[in-house]
Amino acid sequence: MATLFDPNIWIAFAMLTGLEIVLGIDNIIFISILVGRLPAEQRDRARRLGLGFAMVSRLLLLLSLSWVMGLTADLFTIMNQGISGRDLVLLLGGIFLLYKASHEIFVEVEARDEHGPGDTAIATAGAKRGVFWGVIGQIAIIDIVFSLDSVITAVGMVDQIFVMMAAVIASVGVMLFAAKPIGDFVDLHPSVKVLALAFLVMVGMALTAEAFDIHVPKGYIYASMAFSLAVEALNIRSRAKRKAALLKSTDRS
Repeated sequence: MATLFDPNIWIAFAMLTGLEIVLGIDNIIFISILVGRLPAEQRDRARRLGLGFAMVSRLLLLLSLSWVMGLTADLFTIMNQGISGRDLVLLLGGIFLLYKASHEIFVEVEARDEHGPGDTAIATAGAKRGVFWGVIGQIAIIDIVFSLDSVITAVGMVDQIFVMMAAVIASVGVMLFAAKPIGDFVDLHPSVKVLALAFLVMVGMALTAEAFDIHVPKGYIYASMAFSLAVEALNIRSRAKRKAALLKSTDRS
């Protein structure tokens, strides 16, 4: 009980929760984009399941810390480069993220105009079970990759397992509230969606590089994405003002 009143425990909990939320941004964006492919009535359920998988995978990895830390040991060597289990997970996850984000960019930029209203209706009718669980499966795959990096970071910051688990649960709770507004905003603005997909391409490249022990600080990725989003926010505001001015001039005439 005395541990609960230790200020160092609460400081570690706050820092780790904040870090888990930051590390979960790419996860939220990935979930939001995949969920956007589903009918409106299925999106909230898919978000909850996706973030639920993220929490469960993190907690399970925390409960098997010895196995997770064992993944950092080299399994084999290629051209004087040691390859561990963690490297393989990051490599496969990075390749999957690169493929998925690139495919979604193609669909958003090139293939959007090729689908007529009839195609949308057919897609909506067919997205009841198979497509829904296909999206959940893709979210679960990438959750494992993001969770692995997140757990290894947590182990490096905090010694107490209960603090790690509490921080994971708290961060997922925050992300659960943030996922819907972020998803709605991304879905409402196609240009922001393309930027978010470009962000996922950068994350995929960083994961692939990390698999070969080339560390790319995520701060650089987040800073560049924040700058791009700030510029796009100005563009969105400018377009809204032009639209409002056009409506006023139309009403006067």
